Amino acid sequence: MSRILDLARRYWPVTLTIVVGIAGLVLASLGSGWLVQWLFSVYSLAIAAWQAVGMVRALLRREFGLDVLAVTAIVSTVIVGEYIAALVVVLMLTGGEALEDFANARAKRELDALLDRAPQLAHRSVAGEYQDLPVNEVRVGDVLLVRPSEIVPVDGVLLSAGATLDQSSITGESTPVEKVAGDTVPSGAVNGQEAVAIRATATASASQYQQIVALVAHAAESKAPVVRLADRFAIPFTLFSLALAAVAWWLSGDPVRFAEVLVLATPCPLLIAAPVAFIGGMSRAARNGVIVKSGGVLEQLASAQTAVFDKTGTLTYGVPALSEIRAEHPFTEDEVLTFAASAEQYSSHVLAAAMISAAQERGLHLLEAESAREAVTNGVVARIQGRDVVVGKFAFVAQHSPNARRTEIAPGELAIYIAIGGLYAGALLARDHLRANAKATLQRLDTLGVKRSMMLTGDAAETAQHVASELGITRVRAECLPADKVTEVSNVRERPVIMVGDGVNDAPVLAAADVGIAMGAKGATAASESADAVILVDDISRVALAVRIGRDTVQIALQSIWLGIAISVVLMTIAAFGLIPATVGAVTQELVDLTTILAALRAIGGRLDKREQEADTAGVAQSAGTNAPITR
Repeated sequence: MSRILDLARRYWPVTLTIVVGIAGLVLASLGSGWLVQWLFSVYSLAIAAWQAVGMVRALLRREFGLDVLAVTAIVSTVIVGEYIAALVVVLMLTGGEALEDFANARAKRELDALLDRAPQLAHRSVAGEYQDLPVNEVRVGDVLLVRPSEIVPVDGVLLSAGATLDQSSITGESTPVEKVAGDTVPSGAVNGQEAVAIRATATASASQYQQIVALVAHAAESKAPVVRLADRFAIPFTLFSLALAAVAWWLSGDPVRFAEVLVLATPCPLLIAAPVAFIGGMSRAARNGVIVKSGGVLEQLASAQTAVFDKTGTLTYGVPALSEIRAEHPFTEDEVLTFAASAEQYSSHVLAAAMISAAQERGLHLLEAESAREAVTNGVVARIQGRDVVVGKFAFVAQHSPNARRTEIAPGELAIYIAIGGLYAGALLARDHLRANAKATLQRLDTLGVKRSMMLTGDAAETAQHVASELGITRVRAECLPADKVTEVSNVRERPVIMVGDGVNDAPVLAAADVGIAMGAKGATAASESADAVILVDDISRVALAVRIGRDTVQIALQSIWLGIAISVVLMTIAAFGLIPATVGAVTQELVDLTTILAALRAIGGRLDKREQEADTAGVAQSAGTNAPITR
């Protein structure tokens, strides 16, 4: 009962219209038909006046909407004595808000789910016990307990031996992910059946899930582009409806025909279809790991002509991996890697992780250093087992080992040199690799109508050309500064243009593009904040998916609008011959509204099944064999 009362208060115009209708039925049963006519007519004209005020205000803002049709339909039905039809039109208008609210709630289900799941409490370890506290009070370094089926409150590192996490709400992964001690644990993931302990590595506001929630909240607030889409049809539809009604009146000589036509020209299909479709498209994108910040972004994606990509971390994985060890006599490959990784334990350079990871994969035992120091941008010097170990750039290592010599490298490879005990011990080669589905993504974009592609990178020209040739990209600009990227994107003629990047240095060009898409899986950055859409998973194929969702959404919105217009035009034409009474026409128009809403709800789509994902990333297996060498 309380639910019904809440709805009645929330949609008071609908409630009031129903009350007026019931009162009319009571008066009619008492034989006061003339009073019913006055009640319905006065109430309908009052609503028309209320609508007219809004219409005038919109016109003063130079915004032409569809209110004029509704107001004219109400006034004309009252004038010709079709007071029941007038009340039905009023019910349709006031009920339109309730219908749109329901449809929007259905369309926003995935967006709202993310907002509703935001964790509120955390369990912090204090003197051997766990105490509950608001998630916003968690500090970096706090040890937290995550109970079975609870949501991880902040980003952290797993302290327990193992955990099973459901990350589907933030990454779209359908299967649980196994974690071991030391692995990163993202906020928003749902813990499995065993309680685990984590150490917080970020506060709530800086954690991945809270950043996603902020993006979703921003996305849910945007509706302006939707209005523009509907308004494209407002003037021609209004003029056609008024002209048809006037012709019907003129040919028949009966003013009732004018009213009978206009009650079937009410604008709900145009007012509701587009918003529902766009919110549904945004919800569909969120369900598939892409947060789109506004309906306008979907419109731009739908008509995109050019896709521009950053290289490192976007077209490539952005994580250098050891590719070859060139040991010098008397050292073996395992010795070179063991000493290099042991020294790199004391370095914060991105290449250090690659060396350590490679040693662990080979089952090598890392040695503890007696002392170590890092020479920023050059390398590391460590004393291990009584010998000085120097790892880093050639010039740096050559200062400690006169017999050091450069090694040959392929385009895009990077050599890390090492000297042990004053002797040159060899070089370790590292390189980045193309994403396995990068080429397939470009091909998919081409089939979706994004025919032109371009790569912008700060890397050397030789490396950039090598990567571009592997992917079939013909337009390349290398050795770019952030300002150069902005200039290049601004000069692209084939627009709208999509820019895809992942780093802080990409923030300016993402903001400058028609649609900036950030690869935000590695955490919230300036790139995510300045982008129009954020991909939550480390999967470049979601760029093509975002374009497809944009095209589907706009297509469904237009189809729904045209469906409503087509049905209305057919019914108006029939009514022009006097075959549809005004009251019947008003009721029929409600069915047109419902049909239009149901058509627009198709934009919600469904989760891509396995076969669709395989189709979207066709050629991945073939592309995976391409290990293009790339450096930062």
